[in-house]
Amino acid sequence: MSEPIPTRPMQSKPIIADLHIHSRFSRGCSTDLTIPKLETYARLKGISLLGTGDFTHPQWLGMLKETLTEDKSGILRTESRFPFMLQTELSLIYSQGGKGRRIHVVVLAPTFDVVDQIVELLKKRGRLDYDGRPIFNIPCPEFVGLMKSISEEIEIIPAHIWTPWFSLFGSKSGFDSVRECFQDQTKHIHALETGLSSDPAMNWRISELDNYRLVSFSDSHSYWPWRLGREATIFKTPFTYQGIMHALKTGEGLAETLEFWPHEGKYHYDGHRACGIVYAPKESTRHNNICPVCKKPLTIGVLHRVEELADREEGFVPKDAPSFRNIIPLSECIAGVLGAGVATKKVWEKYHVLVKHFGNELSVLLSAPEDEIARITSSAIAGIIIKNRNQEIEVSPGYDGVYGQPLFSDALHPSKASFPAIERKQKSSSEPGLSLSVSSSASSTTTASTPAPSAQRARQRGLDEFL
Repeated sequence: MSEPIPTRPMQSKPIIADLHIHSRFSRGCSTDLTIPKLETYARLKGISLLGTGDFTHPQWLGMLKETLTEDKSGILRTESRFPFMLQTELSLIYSQGGKGRRIHVVVLAPTFDVVDQIVELLKKRGRLDYDGRPIFNIPCPEFVGLMKSISEEIEIIPAHIWTPWFSLFGSKSGFDSVRECFQDQTKHIHALETGLSSDPAMNWRISELDNYRLVSFSDSHSYWPWRLGREATIFKTPFTYQGIMHALKTGEGLAETLEFWPHEGKYHYDGHRACGIVYAPKESTRHNNICPVCKKPLTIGVLHRVEELADREEGFVPKDAPSFRNIIPLSECIAGVLGAGVATKKVWEKYHVLVKHFGNELSVLLSAPEDEIARITSSAIAGIIIKNRNQEIEVSPGYDGVYGQPLFSDALHPSKASFPAIERKQKSSSEPGLSLSVSSSASSTTTASTPAPSAQRARQRGLDEFL
């Protein structure tokens, strides 16, 4: 067993943490992803604590040991003192209850010594050198037991818990409860990562989840600021591993989360991208969850799965739930105004002007004055940033692996909406809240919903005092 990590005095500033990322050795990742670049863009974004990603990969672990220094706090530092926490993601694929299960978990560790023990244990169960997110035929309860046999300080967080293909509640291979998945090891599960296609308001509809802390991290596969930190969790704790773990276990010091718009996530709605079909849950049900074009099963998205497991009405807010805020990345906002790609020169120019003036991207998005933004860029860019801050940009929902799209043109020019068939209507009492429904053809339906007032109030609490 490893020694407990000591606590330190409370930080005066909040810790804005992104504790789920990947390295250059994971599939689909930037090949030039390095620790120095992660630090550079984390600072640009406004992230104050970053996960290392992929500590089980031998080459990446070697790089981590070369570039990061331990100081007995459980937080590792670069030469310039930027903080990292040891973190990886693993894919557990096995059979249970007559069904194939594919569950991804985030693993946090306090020291390189603990990581070395994890690596040695996993080497006996499979290869680690072929992917930064390796696959193991280990059931979730067994895996948690193995980790706890190494160190009680290891924390296991089910990753992106609603994603259809690889998650705790996924429609293709998941379970219907945390206990069904982790069985007698459920006592060691303290936090759940909500994922890009859901936010806390959606998770609040399942009463079982009141027992867990809801966290948000980016699952970024690159260092670009429209990926890194697109979701983050804000802590008010000592800047130590133990301080963060205390918040994950008890909720004390877990202040707020920054959220991707769930509609923008790749699996928010149901659909079949090969046939261009995208449905809201009720529309899928009317079609028996079958694609009307190819007659194959639809990929059932996150919203549909939440509806299946929900035992509360939309808009319910648990007592003392941490607040959250949905934010579209700054690069996307600027690109939407300029009608250009996020990585184009003219978008970068405006981005750097704003970040240089206000300190980092999150300060621009969450607290910079509109008139000051307009003075150094344009009134259009200032206007879209404020609409973003005020939750006033509609999103055409993502489905079946396709990202949703913020409707910037509609936000800039409401009288020239890009979707002519928009219909705003007040839902019935069985469907509380205001819905925006868009029918682009007889065979496809997309919607983006404005949050219930109680959820909106929850989003607004707290963050301004931190920034």
